[in-house]
Amino acid sequence: MGKIILKGLVYTAAVILLCMLIAYVTGYGYLIRGVTFTYLKGYKSANIYDGNDFDTRTIERGSAISNLPRSVKYNQIALSAELLEMLDRTKTTSFLVLKNDSIVWEYYYRGHTDSTRSNAFSMAKSITTILVQKAIEEKIISGWDTKVKQYLPWLEGPFADKLTMKHLATMTAGLDWSESYYNPFGITARAYYSHDIESAMHRVQVVSEPGMEYQYQSGATQLLGLCLKKALKKPIADYASQKLWKPLGMEMGATWHTDDESGMELTYCCVNAITRDFARIGQMLLHGGKSENGRIIDSAFISNATKPVKADWYGQSFWLGESHHTHYYQMQGTMGQFIIVVPEANVVIVRTGHIYLHSKNGLPECSRTYTDETLNRWFKAETNAIIINKK
Repeated sequence: MGKIILKGLVYTAAVILLCMLIAYVTGYGYLIRGVTFTYLKGYKSANIYDGNDFDTRTIERGSAISNLPRSVKYNQIALSAELLEMLDRTKTTSFLVLKNDSIVWEYYYRGHTDSTRSNAFSMAKSITTILVQKAIEEKIISGWDTKVKQYLPWLEGPFADKLTMKHLATMTAGLDWSESYYNPFGITARAYYSHDIESAMHRVQVVSEPGMEYQYQSGATQLLGLCLKKALKKPIADYASQKLWKPLGMEMGATWHTDDESGMELTYCCVNAITRDFARIGQMLLHGGKSENGRIIDSAFISNATKPVKADWYGQSFWLGESHHTHYYQMQGTMGQFIIVVPEANVVIVRTGHIYLHSKNGLPECSRTYTDETLNRWFKAETNAIIINKK
């Protein structure tokens, strides 16, 4: 019996080694990393805690932490049955609401705590765009109309010469990119698990007239990040630390997935941070680009970036919606990572978790419920932010 088991183990090991060899020879070596980080850990795709598995670069915080005080009504207004049901159904890990710059709701679920970092996924697209805007304001980049080939001369395709950085940020780039999170052989998986993201992006061409049609493509933001990296001549995470994390007074440092130990940030996804620091980003946007330490980015940019371009629900790396005849915008990541900003109500909503419901007109049903039910409760409640405790 022992010999049979041993032979079986040897045979299995041989098959695995053969599969690994075939994967490398055929150009699918990234699948080994993907399988290790997903299926062998019980997942079918990426997960909100996979920052523990990837190579990352630290986004350091500063010495001072900005106030994010609790309201006198902190966690005292009951969540509606509809909101509770949606939070549970979507396997929420954290839910936080700021009203008038004070925390009115803050809940953590499923072992997630106020010091747990989780993956922002595509909320990082908005962060990347904010950093590009900052580089423009600092005259490191000449403007949003800068041609992409100025920084990426290897870019190919019949319309490559026309592609601008704004096309990338507005998802009107016209790339030959199929957005699929569950196809292990697709370009999205290759980009996510590759050890060389720039080489992976060499496969992507500009095949349609830029600026003509909205098509959500993560590759667009990765190209944008590559442009930013070339312009900065230093790691993007370091720039994020200097221009966002430190001036915003973040509570904890964050991490950004990289393609290898000393490599390039995955700028279309994958900033790992705590919920309250996500809220601080929303608060900065709510205040037109300002924090208690001064201006971060131009308010005119936020105003323009949160207006529709080629789709009613998408601006310049921000998703757009309406609740109770009130306009809002959000940063959005797969599995339902949200920073939702409702300027008229002076509200910021942060939700992290494992599941989201499929989109209708760009916005998932769950994010609409989070927003609708929050506004239902807090338009009815007295929410003057009488501060009783500072955290």
